Amino acid sequence: MIQSNLDAVMASVRSICQRAGRAEGSVTVVGVTKYSDASAVNEAMTAGLLHIAENRVQSAKDKFPLLNFSGRSVVRHLIGHLQTNKAKEAVQLFDLIQSVDSLKLVQEIDKRAATVGKVQDVLLQIDIAREEQKFGLPEEELGSLLAQVKELTHVRVGGLMCMAPLTDNKDVIRQVFRRLKAHFDRISKEYAGSSNITMQHLSMGMSGDYEIAIEEGATMVRIGSAIFKV
Repeated sequence: MIQSNLDAVMASVRSICQRAGRAEGSVTVVGVTKYSDASAVNEAMTAGLLHIAENRVQSAKDKFPLLNFSGRSVVRHLIGHLQTNKAKEAVQLFDLIQSVDSLKLVQEIDKRAATVGKVQDVLLQIDIAREEQKFGLPEEELGSLLAQVKELTHVRVGGLMCMAPLTDNKDVIRQVFRRLKAHFDRISKEYAGSSNITMQHLSMGMSGDYEIAIEEGATMVRIGSAIFKV
């Protein structure tokens, strides 16, 4: 079932890219594994899933040792809120931390990465939707944070991430994604040539709205139920 689900998602992403005039392979599917046990994740990786995402550090600590990464170049993402006191473990567990939402957190990640000789890849989670229950850096603080990130040596901002608002109104969702893409494009130009602000990834869209996200320029979509439903 997971094999056919993943195949269907990949085919859908290719079709959306074609309709939107985007190159095949320009969108990475990240499998959200937070509700799936290790056997289901192993099945998905066997089926060809190369990116997996957990919401919590503790969940990753429990699950990752049970996964068969042998011979597979699987990228491990953190997509849930990260507290500064968990930064040390996050640096050890994840290849990409998508949910960085404050200067304090990015500085702590930089410090922890330095102790292990690693440059930690991160995305900045931006609070575009402005919903109380969502985390994220306020848009108006983005410029000042990036100016200070430029001085860090063990963290690399590879792009932006956002969560869509909880609404069935596709126009509202589209406007949120479009606004994040505008920030992405502006920063890409402003920091062109920067070694630690590279703006490669625009992570937006999940199982219910990834079509809109791809149409609006997402390079990563975070898919859980569409892959792991049974």
